[in-house]
Amino acid sequence: MKIAIPLAEGKLTMHFGHCASFAIVEVDDKSKKILNREDIAAPPHEPGLLPPWLAQRGANMIIAGGMGQRAQELFAREGIQVVVGAPVEAPEKLIADFFTGTLQTGANVCDH
Repeated sequence: MKIAIPLAEGKLTMHFGHCASFAIVEVDDKSKKILNREDIAAPPHEPGLLPPWLAQRGANMIIAGGMGQRAQELFAREGIQVVVGAPVEAPEKLIADFFTGTLQTGANVCDH
């Protein structure tokens, strides 16, 4: 499985659609161990672009701080699970916490 996380200065950024880059982290489904991490520059912000762009890169899941309802629907159409309300942390910590069931998610900080 591949998990996409929007980044700013190496940690999750709350501004999903306007992030500078994404960590694309490959995780073994069975062992829940990280196999590979690739940080890639995000394309220019354009509504509706990120769901197919991340799907083309193999993402099955996104861990985000906040994301608008329309964006969540577009990701669902691409078969990508969305987790919102995640804290500003390093991708490896977010993923480890997700798989151990200890990822603390709060409110979806996006208001559109």
